[in-house]
Amino acid sequence: MNQIASSQSPASRASFYRAFEDRYRGSREIIKDRLRAYARFTEPLLQLARPPAALDLGCGRGEWLELLGESGFDAAGVDLDEGMLAACRERGLAASHGDALAALRARPDASLALVSAFHLVEHLPFELVQELIAEALRVLQPGGLLIMETPNPENLTVGATSFYLDPSHLHPLPPGLLSFAAEHAGFARQRIVRLQEDPNLHTDSQVGLITVLAGVSPDYSVVAQKAADQPVLAPFDAAFGASMGITLGQLALRYEEQLARQHAEIHQILARIERHGARLTAENQEAHRQRDEMYRQLGELHQLIDDVRQHAGRQDERIAHVEAHAAEMSQRVVDLLSSTSWKITEPMRRVMALVYRLRRARAEGRLGSAAKSRVLRLVRRGGSAVLRRPGLKRAARAILRKVPALESRLYTLMLENSGATRLVLDEEPGELSPRAARIYRQLKQEQARMGNADSH
Repeated sequence: MNQIASSQSPASRASFYRAFEDRYRGSREIIKDRLRAYARFTEPLLQLARPPAALDLGCGRGEWLELLGESGFDAAGVDLDEGMLAACRERGLAASHGDALAALRARPDASLALVSAFHLVEHLPFELVQELIAEALRVLQPGGLLIMETPNPENLTVGATSFYLDPSHLHPLPPGLLSFAAEHAGFARQRIVRLQEDPNLHTDSQVGLITVLAGVSPDYSVVAQKAADQPVLAPFDAAFGASMGITLGQLALRYEEQLARQHAEIHQILARIERHGARLTAENQEAHRQRDEMYRQLGELHQLIDDVRQHAGRQDERIAHVEAHAAEMSQRVVDLLSSTSWKITEPMRRVMALVYRLRRARAEGRLGSAAKSRVLRLVRRGGSAVLRRPGLKRAARAILRKVPALESRLYTLMLENSGATRLVLDEEPGELSPRAARIYRQLKQEQARMGNADSH
């Protein structure tokens, strides 16, 4: 709250800011819990004095005063808002009405261990902020602390919106500016403490855009320490060396790194998709090529089938022709076998077949005397059978006239061996060639001789 004197009526201010704090500041329990984060800085102050004195500028409802009293401080507060002061008095806290700078000016040098100003400096012109810092440095004892908490404009929703919910706010103070103001005033060291950010930000959780906009702590403070001997400052080293909170830059960088990883993953996925698509395209092209090859082979197969069918048709025609020819030949054979000439020449064919076999057997040395005699008997018997049949005899003559050597051989066989079958010759065979006539006369003579031999 603004702790500089104002023309606004105290009753009106008390009514408005009490209701405003209850709506937007939060409950006393929540505020006290947040303020415990400063214990790491304030606890070493208990070693400087017993009890150490503290002055809270703009003490409001008194949460910080109450927490300091519970911790062992001799704490007092000052505020211009009567409504806030009434809340402090209800709890028996040492809070008085007054201007913050006037209260500081009234304190002697090095009389306080702690000066605090929670959500005060944003209500003041910057020149008064600088004067407040200078007066705080004067009244603090060596090693004493100045704590200034204010809305954090690094939280973009705070800097752009919620800061201006309080019409008494003048302008946001960036952390770097307030820290430099303490340094420039002569404090030995200062620390920017960022509070109240989401605990998940300290894990590996994902950071969204809304986290970048509103995730940084809505409040921050500058904790500045007055110069002192090293033994006095040493207990505070751990607190001033600790990292507290996340800056907007860190959060934005984390978001960008996360986006970069996501983009890299997306590019990897797209690359895999592209490779997969290329592979699918190649496979599709190969499938089309195989399909075209299959169609080509099917076309060749159909053509081959047509050729086979045509060839089969030609073969069927040839087979039919061969079968017809075979049937014709078969019929001719049947006709031949059924003919008179075939029947007439059957004995001669047998004789000739036997003669050919005998020749082969004799040439191979397989012809024995017994077999020879038997064959000769068969030949003579066959010849006699032919001679006893006029029709066969005429047919045999006609054939033998064409083969004179065979004719002479057969007649010789017929005339050899007196035990041969008797020949029966025609009285007059008709007109014969000279040679046939000679053979005929020989046969007649042999027949007569054989007849005389039988009579004896």
